[in-house]
Amino acid sequence: MRPTALAIALVLSLCVARPAVQAQQTGKMPRVAFLSTTTPGPSPTTDGFRQGLSDLGYVEGRNLAIEWRWGRGSTERFPEFAAEVVKLGVDVIVAANDAAGRAAQHATKTIPIVIAIIGDPVGGGFATTLAKPGGNVTGLTAGSPELAAKQLQIFNEALPRLSRVGLLVDVSNLSHDPVRREVETAAQTLGIRLTPRVEVSRPEALASAFATMARERATAVFVVGGTVLYANRTRLGELAMANRLPTMCGPQQYVSAGCLMGYSTDIADMFRRSAAYVDKILKGATPADLPIEQPTKFQLVINLKTAKTLGVTIESTVLARADQLIE
Repeated sequence: MRPTALAIALVLSLCVARPAVQAQQTGKMPRVAFLSTTTPGPSPTTDGFRQGLSDLGYVEGRNLAIEWRWGRGSTERFPEFAAEVVKLGVDVIVAANDAAGRAAQHATKTIPIVIAIIGDPVGGGFATTLAKPGGNVTGLTAGSPELAAKQLQIFNEALPRLSRVGLLVDVSNLSHDPVRREVETAAQTLGIRLTPRVEVSRPEALASAFATMARERATAVFVVGGTVLYANRTRLGELAMANRLPTMCGPQQYVSAGCLMGYSTDIADMFRRSAAYVDKILKGATPADLPIEQPTKFQLVINLKTAKTLGVTIESTVLARADQLIE
């Protein structure tokens, strides 16, 4: 091969090399920020993201640096975290949820942002369309507000004597309003009275929220989840059990923490898939052209231990449809 041809081949091989390989050659390791509401240590979200990176050949500290920022059950420090990682000049920001994504979006219009769980991508102002987001934000969505109506329908089928259901709304979920409206419309159709409606934005408000629902004689609770409730799902489960209130939550992790039942996508898998967006961006793709992924599979999970403790009987037809029974 002539010298000129050899030089061209070498340049082309460098252009298609993995970012981690390029980083080793240039001495600069790609850096990703991860903004989460959870605490340091193992969790379905963190473990899912790590697994996704590992599947793609990334090893933290070897060919990828990660700036971890932990909210420890709260969203209050997200603006601070976003400003910090932007100042560090990270290559990609991974936001665990809407609240973290909004903080990152306010902090930068140029650094790519991947949101692992977007409530309402278009309505929330994160994307122009799902197919072509158009800005510096992309990611995955857990489903449309209509999913909440399906959840209430299943709850009603499981416990057909539902009449007075408390509505627990996590207002850190930026799409909580359209979700709430869907639930209220479904409740009217099913003949269920949603009362009281209690909103929370801080972990400290959970105890008083359940006290209010118990005082107002709610017989069950429908949870419009979000960042704060997910991060504090163990406390939510404890309070539901202490107040003897069956709960319809979202992802499986809520149910494992003590909620009676949940119907949603697999959250850990969404975080695993978010790593693929990071990989594509580090290889040169832009968020504006990366379609926002929609869920194709939903799980019905029922906690039989909780049902036994609460003394409730779930209809056999619903039990037969469950994807997972926790015993």
